[in-house]
Amino acid sequence: MAAPKPGDVENPLPWEQYEGPEPSTSGSSTLHVRSRAGSSDIEDADGSRGTLPVWLRESSKSFHFRWAPYPLRHFARAVAAWTKGPDPPQRQKISPFFPAVQEAPVKLIAKYLPRPIQKAGLLAFFLFCWLLTFSLTLHRSASAGSIKGCRPFDNANFPFRCPANCKAVHVLNPHAVGPQEINYKPFVIGGPEEDGSGNATTDNIYRADSFLCQAAIHAGVVSNQKGGCGVAKLAGEHTNFPSTYRNGIQSISFDASFPKSFTFESGLSSDCIKDLRWPLLAVTVIFTTILSISTASPAVFFPCVFTMLFFHVGLVSDPPTNTDYAALSSLIIGRFLPAAFVAAVFYRYSVKPQQKDLQGAFMERTVLWLGGAWVGSLNNYTFDFIPIQRLTPSDLRAQPGARLALVIIVVLLFSIALGQVYYLRLEGRLPKYLGIYATMVAFLIVCVIIPALSLRIHHYFLALLLLPGTRVQTRPSLLYQGILVGLFVNGTARWGFDSILQTAAALRGDGQLGSLLPHVNATVATAHSITFSWRNPPLDRGYDGLSILVNDVERYRWYYGEGKKEHTFERRHEEEKEYFRFGYMSGSGAADFTKAGVWESTGEWREGEEGPSL
Repeated sequence: MAAPKPGDVENPLPWEQYEGPEPSTSGSSTLHVRSRAGSSDIEDADGSRGTLPVWLRESSKSFHFRWAPYPLRHFARAVAAWTKGPDPPQRQKISPFFPAVQEAPVKLIAKYLPRPIQKAGLLAFFLFCWLLTFSLTLHRSASAGSIKGCRPFDNANFPFRCPANCKAVHVLNPHAVGPQEINYKPFVIGGPEEDGSGNATTDNIYRADSFLCQAAIHAGVVSNQKGGCGVAKLAGEHTNFPSTYRNGIQSISFDASFPKSFTFESGLSSDCIKDLRWPLLAVTVIFTTILSISTASPAVFFPCVFTMLFFHVGLVSDPPTNTDYAALSSLIIGRFLPAAFVAAVFYRYSVKPQQKDLQGAFMERTVLWLGGAWVGSLNNYTFDFIPIQRLTPSDLRAQPGARLALVIIVVLLFSIALGQVYYLRLEGRLPKYLGIYATMVAFLIVCVIIPALSLRIHHYFLALLLLPGTRVQTRPSLLYQGILVGLFVNGTARWGFDSILQTAAALRGDGQLGSLLPHVNATVATAHSITFSWRNPPLDRGYDGLSILVNDVERYRWYYGEGKKEHTFERRHEEEKEYFRFGYMSGSGAADFTKAGVWESTGEWREGEEGPSL
């Protein structure tokens, strides 16, 4: 038998029958592999064709997953290769319009103030001017002024001052007004009677539990745009509060009596200083715009703009509820420190990479990034039309139009995300960011499955989730990043770092408890009196009493062991219906009440609908 030649193999097998490499020696010419894109064929020395072995077609990493079907491994390799993007990566860079014009302010400063110490001095002077102007205007706005009248105020009269934009305040949980359930609306009950032409024929009288400043806007005493001052006068018991539409607010009707009401004094002069949020907005917008077009350094631009936006939102455009500016300032400073730390993190990983070497596009940055930041910061104005007050399942079910709005928002965010994925792939960063967002999704899934806690997506958290994907330097990314930074500013300045995991009680707030409802019978009902009877409350469930509301005011309370389980009410006003609601007591606290039953003026009793009310 002839000795084997170099490169020969004993008992050769077809390539497709095994997946391991065959021994070979250098210099062999018996096997020729053609490097052709997409080809897995081989050509032997005699010209015959075969199949390239799997161990040559797969990388060592994917070959470890030989338990998976080959088509699946092939698809996974194709996806992995696609996510890596082109080679070499295509770094995105904005090609500015009219770069000479956009760079003019920066070059002017560099020409006359070339040294870094000179530029630092100019920046310090600039920030001092903003702080001085902002503080003086804010101090003037904080001065409440005075209401001048011809007599001193007594217990029935009191002055008040309203900020701007009070019309946007809505009740966020169902509130019962007689047989009605009010939610996601201004809470103003009553107003003037009107004739057929819409002219007022009576005084502006409102139920005492109406929101005061919204009632003042409805009555025309103050302006929603500028706020203002007025004097409210308690008017005692009143019957029949009409529903009217005035000054952009639709009031709520109530066709029964209520023990307290109020109206507004007229003929009083006032030197009240109105809300100056719009002049203050102009001040901060002007200063941030000048800064944006005058600096090329992201390290100067971002911290300064972030600080200005934060204090403007916290002290002016959407301040938390506080009794005075000293307490408000203390609160905002306390919220600023952790917010600044988080801002430093996303500056390092999102803002700085995007705006580095942004040569000649400073005015475009001003329009897109800074403009977007103002839109996000003022979202209590800019996004107020979106019918989503809180991103919780109960609110989405209850608020009209919320689910459609959410679908539109999700589709819009998905389309934006596809665009960002495209640019991240071109830069070769997509695998890294897919890993980042996979980690975020895993974290959210863990939050969702934690028992006894509910996930709530706040403004600031939404911004933190989406900001990493805005790293690339494109015009759309400038706009998206600015809006997200603005949302972060508004969320942290207005609400702080509220927990994303909240208990059911925290989410519910002053809403319905979902408690047991009593069953009360009207045993005797006439035109002049009505008698109710009930069973013992379920003591084993912690309930020990019963509360009865008449026209939305508690009129009777009974506890277990305190006499008979019945009570008779006399009609307070002839020819007037009355509304009754019933709820269990647990100590001094009340559970949910039933929906209102109606005692008609004729003496007829009509049971309320099933379900709770507030």
